[in-house]
Amino acid sequence: MRVAVIENMKNTPLGALGIALEEAAAQVEWFRPWSGEALPEDTKSHDALVVLGGEQSARDDDTHPYLPALARLMRRFESEDKAVLGICLGSQILARAYEAENLLGAAHEFGWKSIGLTDEGKVDPLLADVGDNFTIFQWHSDTFALPAGATRLATNGVTRNQAFRIGRATYGTQFHFEANAAVVERWRDEHQETIERKEPGWLEKYPELVSKHAVAADTAGLAIARAWVKTIRTQAKLPEAAEA
Repeated sequence: MRVAVIENMKNTPLGALGIALEEAAAQVEWFRPWSGEALPEDTKSHDALVVLGGEQSARDDDTHPYLPALARLMRRFESEDKAVLGICLGSQILARAYEAENLLGAAHEFGWKSIGLTDEGKVDPLLADVGDNFTIFQWHSDTFALPAGATRLATNGVTRNQAFRIGRATYGTQFHFEANAAVVERWRDEHQETIERKEPGWLEKYPELVSKHAVAADTAGLAIARAWVKTIRTQAKLPEAAEA
């Protein structure tokens, strides 16, 4: 199992997703186009594609000129029935790939929040094991319109499109299900000034919030991660030619 991971800013760990990929003995290859590295040239070398979050918007082509090519790459993987996962910014880029509108600054959420499943989400392989409502970590201000032909899987009162699926196994999640307690702790330490501006008082309440939400969020996040990894289909080896 070979998985390409696209990093859109430094220090975006895989968290729960990394645990699930390690359990599946996946070979993970990182690509960091934000620092000038090239994107994968095509889909041939990987069975699945993951696009992580970032501080930019899905339309910041002037500062991140690789974004249009990344959107096309996500769509190419989906067209070949390979598993695709976009998390936060990654979900916004996925929506862009299918000509949906990116809604910049339209949905502010930070911290552990409640998410509800749609009827379709309750039976979808990605989310069927998390319950009708679950708690998960959020960090975004942008969101997106649902792409044409996509299935809405999860929602809440702030962000209508919390998760969606296109085709068999292409998923976008606005929420950070990969952000387990260890990842959130790291973000808290590394981004204190940004967090205080975004959510005043959150840092002071952090111990209480961890105690209240982290265990449930970690459980849901790992369930989602494992479910997505199960959608990855490895390329079958061609049979050897029969002897003449």
